[in-house]
Amino acid sequence: MAHHQDTRNHTGVGPSSSIPLKDLKIAGVWKIGRKIGSGSFGDIYKGLNSQTGQEVALKVESTKAKHPQLLYEYKLLKHLQGGTGIAQVFCCETAGDHNIMAMELLGPSLEDVFNLCNRTFSLKTILLLADQFLQRVEYIHSKNFIHRDIKPDNFLLGGAGNQNTIYVIDFGLAKKFRDPKTHQHIPYRENKNLTGTARYASISAHLGSEQSRRDDLEAVGYVLMYFCRGTLPWQGIKANTKQEKYHKIMEKKMSTPVEVLCKGYPSEFATYLHYCRSLRFEDRPDYAYLKRLFRDLYIKEGYDVRPACMSYK
Repeated sequence: MAHHQDTRNHTGVGPSSSIPLKDLKIAGVWKIGRKIGSGSFGDIYKGLNSQTGQEVALKVESTKAKHPQLLYEYKLLKHLQGGTGIAQVFCCETAGDHNIMAMELLGPSLEDVFNLCNRTFSLKTILLLADQFLQRVEYIHSKNFIHRDIKPDNFLLGGAGNQNTIYVIDFGLAKKFRDPKTHQHIPYRENKNLTGTARYASISAHLGSEQSRRDDLEAVGYVLMYFCRGTLPWQGIKANTKQEKYHKIMEKKMSTPVEVLCKGYPSEFATYLHYCRSLRFEDRPDYAYLKRLFRDLYIKEGYDVRPACMSYK
């Protein structure tokens, strides 16, 4: 099937139109079905191609959104197409009061799977996840972008027949960190507001530094420890304002030694976090070293070297 690569309005629906979502046809073929998720940007619906019967996910954002990001995300996903664990995108357009992006329908998020598994993953599963997380982050960085919102909710299982591939989603906060031609890195800046999710944010991001490759990787470290432990020490902090809460989370993060955070788990997790925190702003992380840390641990633990599937146990 031909993919629509433009972002024009195929529906003939003017911006002042108030046709209900369920009656819209995106790009003349995608019909909107039931709601399957939501986020800060808007909602996600199941979509059906009325000609082929193919199912997709339709990400819907109000055109009146304070910070519209769907078209930006669409363009970035087009730039990332072809990478393993990157959802296929079909089109993005404005229909009525909504921006709508049609993309590959994926499975549940790792946060959902974690809850289904009584919030317990085996070490084997966590090491398999670590390998895929690092591959995804390395690929995004190779395309000159940083994600800036690494969290379990933004890692999804693939759709039918592809459940062993972890997909990374939600590129609305992603940012170009270097010039694609010259590889000139963005300048270091301070006094930045925290972008992303406080629970998994790096200490540098909490302190107001411009984010770079190191921050995505530190966030991966917190996601891995979240799956190991079931919770992180800075969860459940109460505060009167968001800023106060962020500050308290930062204080707890900074005052919790890596060894305490990773106590009772293989030393590779602490080694990983120490490495990420030691990186300077412009440093190119040694992705191969980090993947090897967890791959060697996998072998040391005696796990099957070529796992057929992930066992969420």
